[in-house]
Amino acid sequence: MSDSSSTWPDGRSASEAPAATPDAPHFQRSVGLFPAIAVNMIQICGIGPFITIPAIVAVMNGPLAVIGWVVGALLAMADGLVWAELGAAMPGAGGTYLYVREAFQYRTGRLVPFLFIWTAMLSIPLIMSTGIIGFVQYMGFFLPNLLPWQSHAIGLVVTALVVFALYRRIESIRSLSAVLWIIMVLAVGLTTAAAYSDFHLNLAMSLPPGSGDLGKFFTGLGAGLIIAIYDYAGYNTTAYMGDELKNPGRVMPRSIIVSIAAMMVFYLAMNVGVIGTVPWQDVAKSSSVASLVVSRNWGHTAAAIVTILILIAAFASVFAGLLGGSRVPFHAARDGVFLSAFGRLHSKHNFPHVALLVMGVITAAGSFFDLTTVINMLVAVSVLLQSVAQIAALTVLRRRQPELRRPYRQWLYPLPSLVALVGWFYVYYATDRQSQILSTAWLVAGVVAFLIWARVTRVWPFGPKEVQEVFLERQRQDDAGARVQ
Repeated sequence: MSDSSSTWPDGRSASEAPAATPDAPHFQRSVGLFPAIAVNMIQICGIGPFITIPAIVAVMNGPLAVIGWVVGALLAMADGLVWAELGAAMPGAGGTYLYVREAFQYRTGRLVPFLFIWTAMLSIPLIMSTGIIGFVQYMGFFLPNLLPWQSHAIGLVVTALVVFALYRRIESIRSLSAVLWIIMVLAVGLTTAAAYSDFHLNLAMSLPPGSGDLGKFFTGLGAGLIIAIYDYAGYNTTAYMGDELKNPGRVMPRSIIVSIAAMMVFYLAMNVGVIGTVPWQDVAKSSSVASLVVSRNWGHTAAAIVTILILIAAFASVFAGLLGGSRVPFHAARDGVFLSAFGRLHSKHNFPHVALLVMGVITAAGSFFDLTTVINMLVAVSVLLQSVAQIAALTVLRRRQPELRRPYRQWLYPLPSLVALVGWFYVYYATDRQSQILSTAWLVAGVVAFLIWARVTRVWPFGPKEVQEVFLERQRQDDAGARVQ
C-alpha cells in the first residue's frame, strides 16, 4: 500500500489534518424521508426481481418461492434494525465503515475498518455490475442477436451515463431519485397488473411432487435465500448518506423499515402473479420473465413499454448504489485509513468525485462476468466483512459507549441481532464452495495488505493504538455548547 494513504493532499498526516470549517466543502443535509425511502427502494429493486424470479422459482420449486421472499424480508428486517440503531446514533457518510471503526478500535486499531474498505471498494461496484448485466440482458428483447462484444459495449456506455448523472449537486440527485423511483414503481406495478389480468390460481398453487421433503426444502431455501437477500440488498443505502439526511435519527430508521416492508409486498405480488399467469416450469427457464408475462397477456407493444421501464429501473439501481457507495472510501480517506485522493470533494458541487470515478470503472469491469457467479461472491464477502462484523459492532458499542445518544434503539434487543446473525451464517453456508474459498482468500489478502500498510505507516500493531470516540466527543461538544447558550 502507498504511504500516501496516511496523508492529506497537502502532505500532512491524518492527525494533523485541519478540522472542518464552515467554508470548507461539506455535505448538505437536504434529503428528507420520502427521497430517502426512494433511494433505498430504487437500490433494493432495480432490475433484481426481473432477472432473479426465474432463478428463485427454479430452486424453490415454483409456488414455494414465496417462502423465500418472506424469509428474505425477515432477515433483511432483522439486519435493518441493526443498521437503524447504528446509523441513527452515528449519522455520517460511511455506513458500516463508521460503525466498525468506532467499535473495534479499542482492541484491533484500524484493522477492521481497513478490511471493510478493502472489500467495499470491490463489492459495492460489483453489486452495481449486476444491474448493468441485467440491463444488457433485457436489451435482448429489442436486440435479440447481440454479439458478446456488443453486449459489453452497451454495458460500458450505460455505466458511463450513470457516472455522468451523478456528477451533480445533491439537490439535483434528490430530484432525479424521486423520478426514477416513480419509474421503478411503474415497472413493477405494470408487470404485476399484466400478470393478474389473466391470473389462474391453479397455476400459482401448483406444487411439484416431493415438495414436502424437508431436506430438499431447506436445500432449496438456502439457495433461494441467497437470491432473495440479493434482491433486498439496498435497504441500507441511506446509512451511507448520513451526512446528507435531514434529522437522520428519524429519517434513517424509517427509510430502512418502510423500504423493506414495501418491497416485500411488491415482490410477493409480482412473484405470485407471474407464476399464476405462466406455468412456473416455463418461468424458471425464462431470461426476461417480465417481457414474457406482459407480451402473453397484453401484447408485444405493451411488453416493449414495460421493458423500457425495466431498463430505466436498472439504470436507477446502479445510480442509487454508486451514490451511496462512493461515500464509503471518501470517509475512510478522511480518517487516514485509505488513499488520500478518495477524501476529496468536488470543489464546486461538493461530492466525492474521485471515489465515484474509480467505482464507476470497477463497475464497468465487473459487468464482463457471469451474473450467478457475481451474486454468490458478493453474498459470501458481505457476510464475512460487513453483516457479522456490524452485528458485533452494535453489541460492542452498547458496552463501550453506553452514554452515546441513540435516537433509535433496536426493538426487542438483542433478538433481531441474533436472528440476523443466524440468518447470515445460514446464507454463507448455502453459497457455493468456490465463493466461500474466494471470499476467505480475499479476507486473508486484506489482512496481509493491512500488515504491510500498518508497518509502513507505523500504526497498530507496529505503532501506537489511537482511540478516538468521534461521535461521543461530538455529542459532548454539542451538549457543552448548548449549556453555554
